[in-house]
Amino acid sequence: MLARGLGVLGRAVREQPRIFTVAVTGSVLFGAMVIGSAYVVGAVVGDVVVPSIARGSVEVGVLALAAAALFGISVLRVIGIFGRRLGAGYMQYRLQAAYRRRVTRRYLDLPLAWHQRHATGSLLSNANSDVEAAWYPIAPLPFAVGTLVMVVGSIVALFVTDWAFALVGVAVFPALFTLNVVYSRRMAPRQERAQRLRGEVSGIAHESFDGALVVKTMGREAQETRRFAARAAELRDALIAVGRLRGLFDPLLETLPSLGTLAVLVVGAVRLRQEAITVAELVSVAFLFTVLAVPVRAIGWVLAELPRSVAGWDRVQQVLRATGEMAYGERVLDPNGGGPATLAFTDVSFRYEPAEAHLPGAEVLGAVTFTVPAGRTVALVGPTGAGKSTIAALSVRLVDPDSGAVTLDGVDLRQLTAASLAGNVALVAQVPFVFDDTVRANITLDRPGISDDDVWAVLRLAEADGFVAALPEGLDTRVGERGTSLSGGQRQRLTLARALAGRPRLLVLDDATSAVDPRVEAAILAGLRSSATDGTGAGTSILVVAYRRATIALADEVIYVEQGRVIARGTHTELLATVPGYADLVTAYEQAETEREQTRTYQDPEVVPVTTGLEVELDQ
Repeated sequence: MLARGLGVLGRAVREQPRIFTVAVTGSVLFGAMVIGSAYVVGAVVGDVVVPSIARGSVEVGVLALAAAALFGISVLRVIGIFGRRLGAGYMQYRLQAAYRRRVTRRYLDLPLAWHQRHATGSLLSNANSDVEAAWYPIAPLPFAVGTLVMVVGSIVALFVTDWAFALVGVAVFPALFTLNVVYSRRMAPRQERAQRLRGEVSGIAHESFDGALVVKTMGREAQETRRFAARAAELRDALIAVGRLRGLFDPLLETLPSLGTLAVLVVGAVRLRQEAITVAELVSVAFLFTVLAVPVRAIGWVLAELPRSVAGWDRVQQVLRATGEMAYGERVLDPNGGGPATLAFTDVSFRYEPAEAHLPGAEVLGAVTFTVPAGRTVALVGPTGAGKSTIAALSVRLVDPDSGAVTLDGVDLRQLTAASLAGNVALVAQVPFVFDDTVRANITLDRPGISDDDVWAVLRLAEADGFVAALPEGLDTRVGERGTSLSGGQRQRLTLARALAGRPRLLVLDDATSAVDPRVEAAILAGLRSSATDGTGAGTSILVVAYRRATIALADEVIYVEQGRVIARGTHTELLATVPGYADLVTAYEQAETEREQTRTYQDPEVVPVTTGLEVELDQ
């Protein structure tokens, strides 16, 4: 543990050598002044105070010189403290900021499958508390390095002063180091367990808060409270174990320097009677042992935090060394001048990676082949679990196929740059995500060239201009965390407008209008189909995951999928006549939709029917 901890600290020094040098220089200056102050105090007492008492008078000039010397040393000590603390703090926070950025960038590079195997709370802990823990020993590190220099200088000074004092120092200082090493070895497993439990508590808390709606509506408050309390109790006990060990060793670490001071006084009294030393030397050495107590503790502070640092470092490295990132190519497609794009799936197969790496993943798609022609609207229809959302994710390269190819205008998506892919393709997912910001900011996302006129244009296309205009501050209205001030249908229309603002050449709608009124949904899709000349959404091909009959009927072509395979394709009318499974499924969807609308209308005739977007799987 000591070797690994020192390795982490060495990494920090290599990454921030200049700042570390400044901090250590300040610490060494402080240490030198501590030793200097001890001998100046000894000289003042032995050569000024004692003779003055013997004479019964004080020489003002000598006293002023002693005061000036003490003042000068104090000023230099202050400068050393300032340099040490400024350098250590700057170094620590720079490293924390740098590694938070590295972890976040790594999260963005890793594929969706990797994120699905890791709890969000743990990922937050990696980027926050684990990074902090990894670099926590940096704060006392320069102090500890300066203390080592100070200890070596003190032992040399003790040998120069008197061999008996040197023996006391040689006995006390190794004892302090040994005690610190024993402390570190015992603390290591406790700190590692506490750091792991911090991440688990964070994961449970995030999951409970994120699923607050389910927790409330399903009456799971008590169960979630117990689950969180159990893991929080484990963390509490782990931290108590850390504190108990610290409470045992701290008094010992405090006592040793005091015992050294006592030993110096006893030995010094004997040596003074033997006239082997002077009063000034005795006072200097005793004062030196007194002021060394706190600096020597800095070494213990570093050693005590090394186990926690190593635990945090290991958890951070698990993220930074994770494999499976989605490398982008160098091909670029013109997002504005190319017109609508053609999407093609060719023998695409895909399976999700299991949560446990040693288990095989179940196949989701097998040999899927179809085309979304340029400027056309294609609907994906199929029962729950057929692979529709996976096809949507593959279309915008949230995941890559295990075999086969997904191409845009004949170019494999894996060959495109990230910017080109984002500029040509947009996905509106099943669950809309809205940032805690204004309506304008949610739509533009700081993308250049999107004016307010463009914002209103895409809002009209998404049938969202009416409710946005009615908001208290229009485009400047803040919508709350995850858009809590908006209804589900309003959030869906806002995210649709966001996607349209980028003028994508391919728009993928993964059941993205399930929470809006069917008439509004029909108006949105009709507007998208006819938007080729109005400057918003111009030249857009559309792939839509749909289940409403009205939505499906608007598509130029329907692709029917079951169990990850394309069963049939054609117009809605053709599939109704030729594919019994398709006809049964669409009928089941329509019946469920009608029942939901009738139920809501019966309960409150003034309420506009709004669907939940839940698909009803036909019992085949």
